[in-house]
Amino acid sequence: MMVTDCVSGDLNKWSLEKMASKLSGKIALVTGGATGIGRATCELYAKEGAYLHVLDYNEEDGLEAVDQITAAGGQGSFHKVDVRKEESVVEAMKAVSKKSDRIDIAVLSAGVLKGAFKSIDELSENDWDSTIDTNLKGTFLTAKYLAPLLSAADESVLLLIASGAGVRGGSSSYAYAASKAGMHGMHYKLEGELGPQGVRLHVICPGGIATPLKLANVAEGALSQGKDPDEAIKNSNLGDPIGVARILLFLASDDGSYVRGTIFTR
Repeated sequence: MMVTDCVSGDLNKWSLEKMASKLSGKIALVTGGATGIGRATCELYAKEGAYLHVLDYNEEDGLEAVDQITAAGGQGSFHKVDVRKEESVVEAMKAVSKKSDRIDIAVLSAGVLKGAFKSIDELSENDWDSTIDTNLKGTFLTAKYLAPLLSAADESVLLLIASGAGVRGGSSSYAYAASKAGMHGMHYKLEGELGPQGVRLHVICPGGIATPLKLANVAEGALSQGKDPDEAIKNSNLGDPIGVARILLFLASDDGSYVRGTIFTR
């Protein structure tokens, strides 16, 4: 019997929308979920029926993200975390566990870019440590304490947001390239360990996307060359974060279950 034979009006529309939702009933967690690709992904996942755990150090924008999700009819909660610090990650995962006994989809997109346009002799130890600690150590710590929740789901998906930098090309920052290459290398070990537990894992390498991190990088590059940063941003031709979020939606859904390996985007 057709759905339309059973229901009508608004109820019919609601039922069809729910049936069409790609992530209905799924529980998702996104680090770096307050801005950029993480924020776009949170909002899209929620629109497609997932409950969102939004994790970020940026509390103001993180809470705003959850407010937008709920205002649009979705569900989610914010958890402040400093992915560089083990105790902070542990506390965040405890808070997540109080609300959810599993995680079906995790997107690890927390990241920084320090030391851009510095030569090797100019790059400071602080910029190196800050970038490696956030991007690489932060991925390690988050994956470490997230693994039991991913394994608790019958099938789950872990998506690591790396970059073409350090994977198949250079970067404006030695530290950023090294951190993203490290993430890419780490995924092989994660895949071997978590794959048998039902976790499908991908590394996603976005190109030039108009995130706060990238826009600041473009402006910094222009200033380093004595050019107008506003003009440089205007002419940067960067992609919209929602374009990457749509790819992350596909990978997180059943439609993406046959995909394997590293994914490169514009």
